[in-house]
Amino acid sequence: MAMERSTVSQKILLSTKYEMPTVGLGCWKIEGAEAKKTVLTAIKLGYRHFDCAADYGNEAEIGEAFSEAFRSGLVRREDLFITSKLWNTDHAREHVEAACRRSMLDLRVDYLDLYLIHFPIAMRHVPHHEKYPAGPQIDDKGVPIMARVPIRETWEAMEALVDAGLVRSIGVANFNCVLISDLMTYAQIPPAVNQVELHPYLVQPILRGLCSRHNIHLTAYSPLGYPSYKPLGVPLDGPNFLDLPIVKEISQRVARSAAQVGLRWNVQKGASVIPKSVTPSRLKENIEVFDFDLTDEEIAGLDALDKRLHFNNVGLPFVWNSPIYE
Repeated sequence: MAMERSTVSQKILLSTKYEMPTVGLGCWKIEGAEAKKTVLTAIKLGYRHFDCAADYGNEAEIGEAFSEAFRSGLVRREDLFITSKLWNTDHAREHVEAACRRSMLDLRVDYLDLYLIHFPIAMRHVPHHEKYPAGPQIDDKGVPIMARVPIRETWEAMEALVDAGLVRSIGVANFNCVLISDLMTYAQIPPAVNQVELHPYLVQPILRGLCSRHNIHLTAYSPLGYPSYKPLGVPLDGPNFLDLPIVKEISQRVARSAAQVGLRWNVQKGASVIPKSVTPSRLKENIEVFDFDLTDEEIAGLDALDKRLHFNNVGLPFVWNSPIYE
């Protein structure tokens, strides 16, 4: 079925004047050697945006993939947009640069395109030589062991990374409207990105509006909803949105998969997306969302599915014991 080419751009111009590809590979839950293989496959398929994090425990393997891709001439460093994230145990001013440099070392790069505060939760510091990644610091009741580090202290250390030339753009993840509004009162370098869970069961219109007013780009993690959390044993009351009749009807009209419809919904609303897959056919499918459009009525119909459902809130105990989404 021939479709008119969409006017949605394949790159986002951030407030820092750097371009970020609209679709990237989310590297959460890609294990060990599979991470290297998947990243190399993704590069060959045309991916140029890779979303990484210290906490994912696979940056060293991803770094091997990048190094091989650079060495073989498959891509140049400047062709890729590489994101990493500051983990909860490294929020104190004196730990931020070391955490950033560890990610850069593992990823085998001399700068990061984007560095995010992974969660607005500061936990007890764990020295890297003792355990890395540290993981969530929780007590025997599942309650986070917190550190008394204000977000302002962390953000000022993030800004210093830009000044030092280690990072091109900085941002946040899992920040709600209150946290964004507060951050904007003191940030000398405003966040370029807020990475949050976004899908038709979690539309977040107020957060979208606030970030738009502040020229903060939204990146959608878990853009396909429940599939990211099923392996974690997260329960789902009813079908995932991908299995609903409205999605199947749109899928049939545009001759695309339900997953492509779900990704297109976010992209067409102005967000970038970082779906995860290790299957070559799905990797290819996930990046092919720029040659069709959803109608205004279809967008509105998908918006109407909103349940304000944070799968991440249920899937990660340290998150639901720190109600950051309320």
